[in-house]
Amino acid sequence: MSRRWIQNPNRCADEYLDGIEDFIEFARRHNPGATRIRCPCRRCNNTLFESIENVGFHLVRNGMIETYSIWNLHGEQVDHASSSNAPRVDNVEPIGDPNDQVMGIIQDAFPFASTNINQEGEEDLPTPIDSAEFEQYEKLLKNANQELYPGCENFSVLTAIVELMHGKIKYRMSNLCFDYFLGVFKRMLPTDNCLPKDHKHAQKVLHGLGLGYEKIHACKNNCMLFYKEHETLDTCPICNESRFKMTSQNRTTKIPQKVMRYLPLKPRLQRLYMSTHTATDMRWHKEKRVDDDVMRHPADGEAWKEFDRTFPEFAADPRNVRLGLATDGFNPYGVLNQHHSTWPIFAFPYNLPPWKCMKKEYMMMTVLITEDPGRSIDVYLRPLVDELKDLWTNGVRTYDKSTGRMFTLRAAVMWTVNDFPAYAMVSGWSTKGYMACPVCKEDVTSGWHAGKVCYLGHRRWLPWDHEWREKDKEFDGNTERRLRPREWSGDEILEQLNRLDFAPFGKTVSRTRPSTHLNWTHKPMFFELPYWSKLKLRHNLDVMHVEKNVFDTLVGTILDIEGKTKDTIKARLDLERMGIRRGLWMNRDSDKARRDLAFFSMKPNDKKEFLKFVSSVKFPDGYASNIARCVNVDGGKFTGLKSHDCHVFMQRLLPVGIRHLLPEDVVKPIMLLSRFFSQLTAKTLRRTDMFQLRHDIVQVLCKFEMIFPPAFFTSMIHVMVHLPEEALLAGPVNYRWMYPIERLLGELKKSVRNRAKPEGSIIEAWVQYESLTFCGMYLKDVETVELWRQTLRDEEIIIVAQK
Repeated sequence: MSRRWIQNPNRCADEYLDGIEDFIEFARRHNPGATRIRCPCRRCNNTLFESIENVGFHLVRNGMIETYSIWNLHGEQVDHASSSNAPRVDNVEPIGDPNDQVMGIIQDAFPFASTNINQEGEEDLPTPIDSAEFEQYEKLLKNANQELYPGCENFSVLTAIVELMHGKIKYRMSNLCFDYFLGVFKRMLPTDNCLPKDHKHAQKVLHGLGLGYEKIHACKNNCMLFYKEHETLDTCPICNESRFKMTSQNRTTKIPQKVMRYLPLKPRLQRLYMSTHTATDMRWHKEKRVDDDVMRHPADGEAWKEFDRTFPEFAADPRNVRLGLATDGFNPYGVLNQHHSTWPIFAFPYNLPPWKCMKKEYMMMTVLITEDPGRSIDVYLRPLVDELKDLWTNGVRTYDKSTGRMFTLRAAVMWTVNDFPAYAMVSGWSTKGYMACPVCKEDVTSGWHAGKVCYLGHRRWLPWDHEWREKDKEFDGNTERRLRPREWSGDEILEQLNRLDFAPFGKTVSRTRPSTHLNWTHKPMFFELPYWSKLKLRHNLDVMHVEKNVFDTLVGTILDIEGKTKDTIKARLDLERMGIRRGLWMNRDSDKARRDLAFFSMKPNDKKEFLKFVSSVKFPDGYASNIARCVNVDGGKFTGLKSHDCHVFMQRLLPVGIRHLLPEDVVKPIMLLSRFFSQLTAKTLRRTDMFQLRHDIVQVLCKFEMIFPPAFFTSMIHVMVHLPEEALLAGPVNYRWMYPIERLLGELKKSVRNRAKPEGSIIEAWVQYESLTFCGMYLKDVETVELWRQTLRDEEIIIVAQK
């Protein structure tokens, strides 16, 4: 039967309507008695279940997925031929029975325990399953086949536990609450039911679906890990600190001073290919991505393409995984303890399509550190870097569910994503002092102004013959004849680091840094990866925090908010010292000096009008928070603005609110800055637009130098000049900023139940979440509807953009 009608753009054509009728008849025939089936329209994308009548309506309104020519999700059998040319599609049967769905989970989690797969050659033979893993498989299979109670046809023991535990995680039930309801359900059921009596026994049943973690002891002073060759030591060889706490002599077990949790990366990457629901999506970046002038995904960036050209063998197999790494600290106690900080490290695969990439379900926690490690973060990265080196050099044998074959999975880290302080920890370049810019390095233009280091000299990015280069009094009192700072390649940085001697890690080591080290604090461990020095972009500037800090500086100055404005008395005296902008000097009457309101700041009445305007704005539900609650009209300031509030304010409210309240020469560059962030943070970017933004941001910064005092130019103001270049290298910023990471940290904070051991609570909750998320992809009745709505909106945007 021809299915060319799927490609027909005219959804009112007779051919298309007849094709829909054929599909509905096919679905009814292969799903007898089913009232709801997967909807293959472009909006639902075979992820949502609808009534058969609604499916027909969706196909007329939205159209069918153009690549869905083999209806395997609706009952069509696919013959997986043993040749490499066999079509690679998801072999998912239309399962309606929850017990069958749970069997699908077990079959994907243990693909070689019960399935005979046709193979060619010895290299395609699956890795034999070990006895412990087979024992777990048998326990799960037993619970999957055992009725919840005699005569129960809808639920097996495993099905009931999976659905109940999924609800516990989704609605954040405490263990005591879960135990109570489990006891109630057990009393409701017949007396000979097999439902576990409490949460602990339910966890034991699901143990085989989890991926687990390792505990590695660390030195109290962050000097080293008791790992590999140091695993048997009882004291740290660097600081001689004991590995264990001092306890009673009668105690049989020793308590370590500090413990890090490590979650192995290999089994988590393998599960992406062992699962029916993600195996095909992991090749999206190569097989379904549209390659044109529009950047929709990191694979469209120059850094990804340069990596492919440098390592063609790695790029030849689209199943090899490209990873991003992110880390940040948070206080698991809320406001109860301001000193404790927990630092997780996350990995996220970039192979996935835009509507799945950077979602919580596909992020992987790899390391959990119990305190702020500072520059010693490399100590805790040791197990991860060792595993990444092995994944690059040797890979790991993995079963691909979409082809039914084994292959060698390799992985590479493309870059890291961090806020500015964590950027310094991971990159090894301090983001403080006169050389704080990690891109310009020692060639940055900085100076001491108003009691702090400020960063000027943005005329260096102008064309050589630009008229502003010859002006002096309008800027810092000097003409500008220097070229823009040079760009350092990874090989040059590695060569420079190899010539330097760094002190060992640890709290007890002196932190005095010789001048020859510039701002280098240590040699990053990532340079042990064979490909790290070849990357075009190793660390990303976080646009979320840059935008937030720029907003605070700009709005605090134009509203003249005490404590936030950069137009201070010290800044005015600095202008006098430099002999520029006489109109902003201190006004001296007899023995007193007075700071008059600057032309770039609002008058009191204008400020009140602006704040009233902001408090009156109403946003659509879900677009932004209630910004009006942060406005203090009488006090003339904002309080409690979050990063996303500043994001919306900068791009939507600021250019509208200031138009008639400030001079035109001040308003124009601020509106241009607002448009800069609006275009930069779009979900799709055009290279021509990025070239224009690269020009615009230099113009904005130069105009700001003519308007604001030098004290205005913090490091966050300066690094804006590098953001368009990073967007050209790595694609849209929504794959490289901290918003999804910060939201995930908020979720982790809520999982802390035992405040005496917060990291233990977090890691146990995360491992449980991993296993239940894996199960949730198979159970149609427990899908997180909110997530699917969001991903479908994202997918619709991408599909429209590709058209």
